[in-house]
Amino acid sequence: MRAFLRFWVPVLFWMILIFGASADAHSYEHSSRIIIPVLRWLFPHMSAMEMDRIHHLFRKSCHVTVYGILGFLVFRALHHSRNPLPAWSWPRVGGTLLIVFLYAATDEYHQSFVPTRTPLFSDVCIDTAGGALGLGIAWFFHYNRRRKS
Repeated sequence: MRAFLRFWVPVLFWMILIFGASADAHSYEHSSRIIIPVLRWLFPHMSAMEMDRIHHLFRKSCHVTVYGILGFLVFRALHHSRNPLPAWSWPRVGGTLLIVFLYAATDEYHQSFVPTRTPLFSDVCIDTAGGALGLGIAWFFHYNRRRKS
């Protein structure tokens, strides 16, 4: 039970945060009310098209970051599960990516019910790539810890 609380509760908490971010308050329209004025203040001569492009890239980088953290947390939880697999194994990597992919898909499905959100398969792919990035970070920590031992 302690292992579940220590390793799986952070995963569930992070998933709840992602679910909450899929609501109307975090839509493109709402985030543009913050980012576009900041860009206009920082770069007064930048065109509206360039500002929209930067806003779009910012939102997609947030997807990568949020799902990268999810991938890291899921791998960490799977790594500490009672499974006889080696610490870094393809079944754990594949399991992590599968969980991230399925959660990203359900998150996009959830967005189909939010009027100001648009579900996109490309976002599922971006989210899964973020999960892979989180796995890369987990591998980096694992590799450095083994190298020091």
